[in-house]
Amino acid sequence: MSVGFGFGASICKHFYSRRSLNMVIKAALIDLSGTLHIENEPTADAVNALKRLRDTDIQIKFVTNTTKESRKTLHERLRKIGFELEAHEIFSSLSAAANYVEKEKLNPLYLLSEDAKSDFRASDPNLELDSVVVGLAPSEFYYENLNKAFNLLMANKNNRLVAIHQGKYYKRADGLALGPGAFVKGLEYAAAVNSILIGKPNEYFFKSAIPEGICPEECVMIGDDPIDDIAGAMKIGLIGIQVKTGKYLPNIIVPEQPTVIVENFSKAVDWIIKTNLN
Repeated sequence: MSVGFGFGASICKHFYSRRSLNMVIKAALIDLSGTLHIENEPTADAVNALKRLRDTDIQIKFVTNTTKESRKTLHERLRKIGFELEAHEIFSSLSAAANYVEKEKLNPLYLLSEDAKSDFRASDPNLELDSVVVGLAPSEFYYENLNKAFNLLMANKNNRLVAIHQGKYYKRADGLALGPGAFVKGLEYAAAVNSILIGKPNEYFFKSAIPEGICPEECVMIGDDPIDDIAGAMKIGLIGIQVKTGKYLPNIIVPEQPTVIVENFSKAVDWIIKTNLN
């Protein structure tokens, strides 16, 4: 189940499944982990490529399903490894989930890292827990904790399972690592519930990230995940630029082919600049 939350992009008169030949790219949504950087290392020439993209008139928003770090921590880390960006330019599924918890007045059991919890209102110990919020939190995915979440969902069928995202895996310096999707699906299966999906590929996440006044077909999504980044964005009309870094695997079957596949973020910027010149 996907959740809708208000989005800032204005409603365009027409949505196109393919980009018009004379359409100028006006905005770029950029995935972070696996696309712009891998842990504390930028991908090849990514720092300079971001500077080149900023020299254009294209509006930039960084969109991420990263749930291990608060937005403050993530911003500080990206600045430290050389990227020039402001905290308000980061739109994360973590922030969207915190807004959802607040809006719905939930009192959750959080399966989140300690840093990620700092983006959320603390649960009230004087009230019953009524939901489970799951992000990428390897230290929290142990049997007793997952069993507590299972029993909470079984206790009342109105209790909600909130998936900040359902990523299958992500890229670390030592290779691919299991994402939170397996734990979300396990809780869904065991408790016979449907999760409420907040982050990518939820269409409302992408619509919320598109800058005001720009239509989807005027916007590109650059990412390493063929499902969450590319297919999710292209479903609502964005141009999908798949990079071969991060979690990219050439043999993955995708629901929709990307608009273009490039080696890395730097090559994606080359493609955008060249496209706007044509």
